Amino acid sequence: MTVLYAMDLFGTAVFAVSGGLMAARKRYDIFGFLVVGLAPAIGGGTLRDIALGALPVFWVRDVAYLWVALLAASATFFLARRIERYMPQLLVADAVGLALFAVVGAEKALLLGARPEIAVAMGVITASFGGMIRDVLCREEPLILRREIYATAAILGAGLFVVVETLSQNRLTAMGLGFAAALLLRLVAVRRNLSLPVYSEDDPAQ
Repeated sequence: MTVLYAMDLFGTAVFAVSGGLMAARKRYDIFGFLVVGLAPAIGGGTLRDIALGALPVFWVRDVAYLWVALLAASATFFLARRIERYMPQLLVADAVGLALFAVVGAEKALLLGARPEIAVAMGVITASFGGMIRDVLCREEPLILRREIYATAAILGAGLFVVVETLSQNRLTAMGLGFAAALLLRLVAVRRNLSLPVYSEDDPAQ
């Protein structure tokens, strides 16, 4: 098992826990935990593979992803109250998952011959669209539509990876820089409560 593969499974587990915690707040049954946990864990990667025509999708080819997501969501059903005590650590783990999925998603698109801009889009979809599915299932406003710097971090990470990979042809360096950039931006945004500007109907000229 490579380090990248182990981190990919770790990100899958963390995103499944995030879905499980949302299900806990909604007081769903254990089946609800599994459904809502699977959404962020494998939803974005599934949409990416479908868009790229990489069929069967990744968790069908490697069932370990499915089992990790199911086990993490199931564990959250029984341990949600204890897990919520470690929310700061979970936010860090979530940022790691976001950064990793952004880079991995973009890398897969490049390997399949996608154009650079499409690769960046696939990185963002991998990292953030599963969470959007989770939020829609739970009747919440999707996180990527709020002021939080979330999808923006994925764009930065995927974009930097694609640029460095295209210019240097050094995949490991590109992945390292893209991962670090996305992770750093997300962690700084969480720590300092940074957000994107929002539309206001007030006329600044008045």
